[in-house]
Amino acid sequence: MEDLLKQLRRAPPSGLLEGFDDRVMATLAVRKREVSGAQRLMALAAMVSLGGGAFAGMAMGEPVQAARPLSPFAPMTALAPSALLDPR
Repeated sequence: MEDLLKQLRRAPPSGLLEGFDDRVMATLAVRKREVSGAQRLMALAAMVSLGGGAFAGMAMGEPVQAARPLSPFAPMTALAPSALLDPR
């Protein structure tokens, strides 16, 4: 092993680093394309889910009602851990 390291110190192999920059730049370009494709796919998924939610909201057609205020002192509260705590 020591002999190989001594040879490497004297004259590094010429073919080892040839084309290294090109391979690195090609790999970076591939990753950049993959990231941009993933971002487009996420944007498409967001648009489809938002559109589906909007369509489902319009298709339900239930009348809009104001929500009852949550209060710990209300007779029938949604904050109670059990219906057995109803004072009535």
